[in-house]
Amino acid sequence: QVQLVESGGGLVQTGGSLRLSCAASGRTFSNYHMGWFRQAPGKDREFVAACNWNCGRTTYADSVKGRFTISRDNAKNTLYLQMSSLKAEDTAVYYCAAGWDIATLTAPYDYWGQGTQVTVSS
Repeated sequence: QVQLVESGGGLVQTGGSLRLSCAASGRTFSNYHMGWFRQAPGKDREFVAACNWNCGRTTYADSVKGRFTISRDNAKNTLYLQMSSLKAEDTAVYYCAAGWDIATLTAPYDYWGQGTQVTVSS
């Protein structure tokens, strides 16, 4: 089992920045590929970014490419999502997930956090 706890969400103005964190505990963090997903009200959960065990390989949704950066610190058992140039459409609950593949779909991820709210106001 892996427990994941997100933090760092909040209210930010359009064009601003936030850094989300995802603290992991339980099994060895570096064994897992990690991803970020988000879900806006009334919409399906969508892929944001993912990276392999050391973030030597990353992938991003087109909507966030060039604005968001995923990273991880295996020594601290923590995943990050640096978000900049935020837009109103980035408003959502953001979830981190641990799994066995760098996937843009939710199915390959076995463990999920509870989510953190990001609200971007214009």
